[in-house]
Amino acid sequence: MEEPAAPLAFDPIAEAERNWRRHGWPAPAAMAAVTSLTRAHQILLRQVDAALRPFGLTFARYEALVLLHFSREGQLPLGKMGARLQVHPASVTNAIDRLQSAGYVERASHPTDGRTTLARITPQGRAVVVEATSALGEIRFGAVGLDDAAAERVTAELTAMRRAAGDF
Repeated sequence: MEEPAAPLAFDPIAEAERNWRRHGWPAPAAMAAVTSLTRAHQILLRQVDAALRPFGLTFARYEALVLLHFSREGQLPLGKMGARLQVHPASVTNAIDRLQSAGYVERASHPTDGRTTLARITPQGRAVVVEATSALGEIRFGAVGLDDAAAERVTAELTAMRRAAGDF
């Protein structure tokens, strides 16, 4: 992964918003918000990936492990995992392949539906998800500069946006 560039002496997103307004272009505040979210996403992923790298995990694989860890029986059909993680079935298959190679997950046949494959978390997977969660907690999941109250406000605003977009 590429190392981050040295910090700029000014905020390029604020500068873009000023130019947007000066030119009379539409929705400058929305443009700045979306650009800020995109940049924050890049920053968060860089920090989260760095914390998860020692465990051989990406955030997508970590999310799959957490989902299995929290499931009642430690196993779920791959299709249900895709729906809950809101990702394409191919992405779930890829994540489970990698987790299986690492020994964190195993595939099992569904007991009553021969067409369905289950992903089942292994004891090693349970242990690594606890360790990885601890590592992410130490860096507050990369949410640098956000205390709990600020994180809750961000979550509330983004939840409203997701709801309006029909995400759930």
